[in-house]
Amino acid sequence: MSAGERTMKILLVLLLVEASLSKVTFPDQEKDPRYWRNQAQASLKTALYLQDHLNTNIANNIIMFLGDGMSVATVTATRILKGQLNGKLGEETQLELEKFPYVALSKTYNTDAQVPDSAGTATAYLCGVKANEGTVGVSAAAVRAQCNTMKGNEIDSILNWAKNAGKSVGVVTTTRVTHATPSAAYAHSVDRSWYSDSEMPPEAIQQGCKDIAWQLVQNVPDIEVILGGGRKYMYPRNTPDVEYPWDGKANGTRLDGLNLTKIWMKNKPKHKVSRYVWNRNQLLALDPRKVDYVLGLFEPTDMKYEQERQKSTDPSLSEMVRVAIQFLQKNPKGFFLLVEAGRIDHGHHASRASLALHEAIEMDNAIALASLITKEDDTLTVVTADHSHVFTFGGNTPRGNPMLGLSEGLSDVDFKPFTSILYGNGPGFKLEDGGRQNISLIDVFDMNYQAQSAVPLRSETHSGEDVAIFAKGPLAHLLHGVHEQNYIPHVMAYAACIGQNKEHCKTKKDSSTAKPFTGTFSLLYLLSILSWL
Repeated sequence: MSAGERTMKILLVLLLVEASLSKVTFPDQEKDPRYWRNQAQASLKTALYLQDHLNTNIANNIIMFLGDGMSVATVTATRILKGQLNGKLGEETQLELEKFPYVALSKTYNTDAQVPDSAGTATAYLCGVKANEGTVGVSAAAVRAQCNTMKGNEIDSILNWAKNAGKSVGVVTTTRVTHATPSAAYAHSVDRSWYSDSEMPPEAIQQGCKDIAWQLVQNVPDIEVILGGGRKYMYPRNTPDVEYPWDGKANGTRLDGLNLTKIWMKNKPKHKVSRYVWNRNQLLALDPRKVDYVLGLFEPTDMKYEQERQKSTDPSLSEMVRVAIQFLQKNPKGFFLLVEAGRIDHGHHASRASLALHEAIEMDNAIALASLITKEDDTLTVVTADHSHVFTFGGNTPRGNPMLGLSEGLSDVDFKPFTSILYGNGPGFKLEDGGRQNISLIDVFDMNYQAQSAVPLRSETHSGEDVAIFAKGPLAHLLHGVHEQNYIPHVMAYAACIGQNKEHCKTKKDSSTAKPFTGTFSLLYLLSILSWL
């Protein structure tokens, strides 16, 4: 070791020691034991109130928020980042979804996979049946990519159950509307990647299997609201995209020559008004009182990340949710709405934590908006994830450490800095001179920064641990403990008296009308918050 290298290492060790001795600043009130005792007592009062005031109403409406890849670590990191973006330390922040009174865990494995994918899991939490990796809307008797195994193994989703009960239904996603999560609501496919017929093998077409975009238009033709990306799968091959006519990758992909947007319009009842829109202005200009059906496709494939979104042309998830609820609320029989923040998953796969966490923040904003324009008395809201990711954060960071920033101090092995956020595997693995990349001069706050990983992979992977379920509204207390993932839609259906379990419904309807719940709980919750201060 040269003298220069020895000097550098000594300086780095001194920096490490200085960092470890640095003073952590936090609110003075937290030094007083009474602050923590009062906070705990307020939470205890809320818990005792909930115990004696269960919301046992029938759910007229169901809203399911699905954070694709939203692990428990992602929830925690989102909480801290959202707080820091609002000028706080971050750790004490409470997300909107964390205000829900009931929390459970979901076991996410597929029937053939310990670490699951988004298709098999979507089949579980929408259709109530666990399934194989890569398949949507079919049971585990169907084999991935083998069309001849599908017939007779199709299974319906809670969207079908709601529609059969006379409710309005909607699907909102930040991915393409034919992606794994939304497709399980309406399609039956042994391969999640069969977005249009151009992605299907010839033998599958010959055997009678249909692509997912075709099924979106034909299987449940009266879905009231469909909002997301995926324009290219709806148009004949080489049809220039309306927004990016110069980009060949955005062109239509269909080999059958069909324009599915026109077929979607044609399939609607003549006395109803339907609208196809492809940009934000068109969407926000719609009058829900005068339009019955809306199909909004805002990108050729997936929608832009929230941090990259063109606000003049692409709606946010919150804006899509607002429009969807305004449309669906017109039905006195209620509605079912599936909302997916699908690009949390994509950000993690790219090891770009900033993109993933900002997607999760926007989903939390959408949850807050939905809570404002619905009532907890008659609306069951469930927030969960399909699977986890090998995403973590740590490093003995002090209170208020920037969520996307460096950990305090240096590695005591290679004497280089490291970020709090790391991935178990993924594209962030980089070597320099035979060792770990030195990120001292890299802007780790850049939204495209790829966090370092332990194992090099082109795409970071899912992980297999349980994910959280947050619930509020009628019979939300049935989501508790640790459940198989396919339990979720059975609870939602039971609460709304749709699908399989209806025996309890007549008694409930005859006994009384919906009992007020939201106001009392909200007031108690507010008083609890005030008592902490």
